[in-house]
Amino acid sequence: MSEPTNDEEPSPSPLEQLQTMAAVETMLNDDLRHIEVYTMDGLLSLFWHGPSEARDVVLACGGAMGGVLGPADALYQDLGVELAQSGIGTIRIGYRAPNDTAKCVHDLVAAADLATRSGARRFITMGHSFGGAPALQAAVILEEHCAGVITLATQSAGCEPAEDLAARVPIILFHGDKDEILPLQASELVRMIVGGGEFVTLPGVGHLLAEAGDVLRQRLREWIPEKFNEHANNDR
Repeated sequence: MSEPTNDEEPSPSPLEQLQTMAAVETMLNDDLRHIEVYTMDGLLSLFWHGPSEARDVVLACGGAMGGVLGPADALYQDLGVELAQSGIGTIRIGYRAPNDTAKCVHDLVAAADLATRSGARRFITMGHSFGGAPALQAAVILEEHCAGVITLATQSAGCEPAEDLAARVPIILFHGDKDEILPLQASELVRMIVGGGEFVTLPGVGHLLAEAGDVLRQRLREWIPEKFNEHANNDR
């Protein structure tokens, strides 16, 4: 991207492009902020775990109906609480317009923009079902600042812009083999699109991943810090 000349106005950032009418913020507890951003396209809700100055931040998004708790019985909430103890931030993103891929991608990137203003340097994106596409597309936009992508029972539609992303960014894909909404083959197709990544099949697990809650929590509480550390070491 070329730098603007002295006669050019800098392009608005993703956060500025929201054309915010108002924003409200409150602390729910010592490690959790709730931010509401009112725009002409709807309400963007952000639940931000961990220190505001965290350099490593997970961006977590839901499915086609929205939601901020995550699959597997509030996976996002639980990870946010646990990762905060290690100084890792988590922003659970409530879309302005669920099921609108372009706007949902913008919501993730705007959340990253906001976190960057407080000191964030590295991001991992995570999405369930429909949210796999925004998570992958946002990773493409974040480019060298993306330390990884996590998809959970992802759809394949909308993932095409992430072609060959696995050559640049670590990706892990989880999918249950008893998914009643999106077949296992959806994640297999996404893995082909992105050109690799680790594919984890969850035996006997459905679309909401409730049966795999312990497995997901154990694996991600290790995978997320590991990928942030690898990215930080590569920057040195």
